[in-house]
Amino acid sequence: MLLRRDLCIESAGTYIDPPNPVDRAIITHAHSDHAKAGHGHVLATPETIGLMKIRYGEGAARSWQSAAYGEKVRLGNVTVTLFPAGHILGSAQVLIEANGDRVVVSGDYKRSSDGTCTAFMPVQCDVFVTEATFGLPVFQHPDPRGEMEKLLSSLRAFPDRSHLIGTYPLGKAQRLIRLARDAGYDAPIYLHGALVACCEFYERRGVKLGELRRATGLPRDALRGCLVLAPPAALREPWSRRLPDPLLGMASGWMTVKQRVRQLGVELPLVISDHADWNELCSTIHETGATEVWVTHGREEALVHWCQTRGLRAAPLHLQGREDEEGVEE
Repeated sequence: MLLRRDLCIESAGTYIDPPNPVDRAIITHAHSDHAKAGHGHVLATPETIGLMKIRYGEGAARSWQSAAYGEKVRLGNVTVTLFPAGHILGSAQVLIEANGDRVVVSGDYKRSSDGTCTAFMPVQCDVFVTEATFGLPVFQHPDPRGEMEKLLSSLRAFPDRSHLIGTYPLGKAQRLIRLARDAGYDAPIYLHGALVACCEFYERRGVKLGELRRATGLPRDALRGCLVLAPPAALREPWSRRLPDPLLGMASGWMTVKQRVRQLGVELPLVISDHADWNELCSTIHETGATEVWVTHGREEALVHWCQTRGLRAAPLHLQGREDEEGVEE
């Protein structure tokens, strides 16, 4: 077997996104539920390595090995190749090959277009290990451009209110900014300090985000009618009470769930997700041509059932430490 069900490539002594420090790891992307500090050796895309160093420090791993998309890397008796996952900047699927057998570990992925990262690329394989964050038929993500228009319409309708939008600092924040720019919003966008470093990294990697300013240390009225982004956990912090009549919004795939919207007191829910929805999960499995599917990281049972009713071998992995960052934060 090329890959154990704990996502270990046993012949190479290498784990994919291990939840605890190991000697050798392949990291699919830099979100904290997949990328941990303390590994001996890390193989990842250059962008993921750069983001891990920002989040955890230069010494987050004892050694680093970068691999570009499509570059073949020999590990023991297997070959590993990284392919775009479309989740965030640098996110990758992992193809493992040996003796004509092919296994793909998706990591997190989305299928909708995104100007801040390379689009997902379906990879043919025998076994496909897929996430299932939104693995229920109820999850059908709307067009993110329509969600952005809701935000811009609100800014026009309430010019005296600041719009405080909760967004995850890595990936979602930059995508939200890019969506606003693509929709014609060219005013400065104000950032909580926790978002600044990742935005600066995206800019250095060629993702244009327009004029960004820090949201702290300004007179109260300076942010009237402005767009302010902050991590979800910071929305109730004391600094936010200095904003002029803030209208609270949240950008997340979980904004589909009305109970969560009410619990969080969100006035402007924006259903913008960096994960595949139900239809996209199903179509992706079909595109890979896999005859066996392992499901992890989310609502596993429904997708396993869908696969089995279509004649595919399928099983849930029930991996530990695979929390969804959107869900944890929001």
